[in-house]
Formats: sequence, C-alpha cells, structure tokens
Amino acid sequence: KSAETSPLVVFENIQGCSLKCLSMLLESISGLAVDDDFTVEVIPDINVAVATFIKSIDAEEFVKKCSQNKRVNELKITARLLELTRSIKAENIPASVSADCISVYFQSPQNGGGPISDVQLFPEKNAAIITFCDHKGNA
Repeated sequence: KSAETSPLVVFENIQGCSLKCLSMLLESISGLAVDDDFTVEVIPDINVAVATFIKSIDAEEFVKKCSQNKRVNELKITARLLELTRSIKAENIPASVSADCISVYFQSPQNGGGPISDVQLFPEKNAAIITFCDHKGNA
C-alpha cells in the first residue's frame, strides 16, 4: 500500500449514468453524503467523472467496493485512484505573459502553489505546462 494515496477517484465509462445517478450510487457505496463529504465533477468530453473526498476515506478500499458493486458493473463503470501528478496545464494565458511571471504566480502559497521546477510555454495555444518540485504544489 502506498504511503500517500490520492483522495481523488476517477470513474470511467459514465455515459450511461447521469451526475445525479452517479452521486447517489457513490453515496450508497461510501456511506458518505455528496457535497458534505465528497464532490463529483463530470468531464463529459471523455465520459469521466472525478470524485474528490473531503472527508477522510480509505480510497483504495472504496475503489475495491466500487468494482464489486452490482450496479457499477451493470453500467460498465470502472473506478481507479487518480494518480498524483507534478504537472498542470494552464490555459487562456495571454501571449505577452513570460515564463518568469507564470513561475512567480504558481510559486505563491497564496495561490495554492509551491516550488516550480519547470515552465513550458505554448504561446500558439495560449497555454503553459507548469511542473512543480513535488505534487503538493499543484493543489
């Protein structure tokens, strides 16, 4: 068991389940309440939802319970822990913004950031990839 697991669980193949249905299903499996104990964000472009647990939960055990749930299996939904990452993509960045400016912004604890190891600018896409020294800086 890893020393540090993510409180985020990814649900794939959710096209057969509405947000309300998925939320109720997760409440049923976890015994927790949506909004108070966890939130669910749907990413419709790729038929995925991400549950973020506010209340402490054994995420690995929860994923296991999901894989054994009859309704989850009928809907062909899969659950897995979201991998911790050190990089994020920032979008809608004006072309005039420098890598130094982005670095200063994302290093700021006031913005939830931390030490930065790299910034890659993609001005043609108005985007940047920011890589932190560790995964805690990308919260």
